[in-house]
Amino acid sequence: MTDLPDIWSYLREGPLLWLTATLIAYLIGDALFRASGRNPLVNPVLLAMVILGVVLWATRTPYATYFEGAQFVHFMLGPATVALAGPLYSNLHHVRRTLLPMAGALIVGSVTAVASALWIAKALGVEGATLASLAPKSTTAPVAIGIAEKLGGLPTLTAALVIITGIIGAVVVTPLMNALRITDWRARGFSVGVAAHGIGTARAFQVNQTAGAFAGIGMGLNALLTALIAPYVLGLFQ
Repeated sequence: MTDLPDIWSYLREGPLLWLTATLIAYLIGDALFRASGRNPLVNPVLLAMVILGVVLWATRTPYATYFEGAQFVHFMLGPATVALAGPLYSNLHHVRRTLLPMAGALIVGSVTAVASALWIAKALGVEGATLASLAPKSTTAPVAIGIAEKLGGLPTLTAALVIITGIIGAVVVTPLMNALRITDWRARGFSVGVAAHGIGTARAFQVNQTAGAFAGIGMGLNALLTALIAPYVLGLFQ
């Protein structure tokens, strides 16, 4: 009779196992998020990360093995980003009316996101590749990884920082906007898209469709602008 450890060793090498585990972990996180009344502190992405981390640790599964099976989710980041064009088209009339303030907010937000992270890290003694990895933290993962590689950073560290940034943004955006008494869904959405990329955009869509559309716009434009300014801003801190 085959031993249980031998069965597990066989199963964990299968590509569908970790894809299924990723989806189940997110569904559990989303169920808890809904059960909490959509409390932003109960973030489904964060919960899914914790669940998967515990499972990988308990089963002693290397990350490379996990990623080999779950990389389809990573691949879908591209099409999911492109799909944001739908809500953008639906809100095109809003975009035309707010083009100038959006441009100003984009420039200030993008420069602040890059410069503040580098300034704080530099003040704490961070240097070299680690410092370069921080620059694109507020852009969507595929773009951020590409920027980090060009800057001489560590793509894996950048990916982790991107996720952390997105989760923090998604958690704090609603209470922060309420505290600041910002009620315009366009402003709320655009700001979280610029600051917290895809995870923040997903949160915006959960709250309001217009906010989600403008978050998608902010995320896309910030990715483009960050790719242009990151090398120059990083140069100021090296």
